[in-house]
Amino acid sequence: MKRQAPRSATALYATAATCAVIGALLWLRSRTGAGPTYSGLYLSSQDADNYSPSAWRVWSSVVPEERLGIYLLVVALVLALGARLVAVWRE
Repeated sequence: MKRQAPRSATALYATAATCAVIGALLWLRSRTGAGPTYSGLYLSSQDADNYSPSAWRVWSSVVPEERLGIYLLVVALVLALGARLVAVWRE
């Protein structure tokens, strides 16, 4: 019978998955150059035309979103590796 992974490993895996998803979304967003377009939130088409991507900045101008996305992907890989090591170490 297989033992369950320790809670710390599960928490690390969950954090790694969250970082990976956010990092991938930021990286893809920087590659496509498109910000979020929620047409249902605009009251008129003129509001949609006045949308500026800079209003959706998620980080400082010193670190571009593409680089932040890559950093988060690397952090996700490190956390997943750490979770695997914790799981193996506790077995």
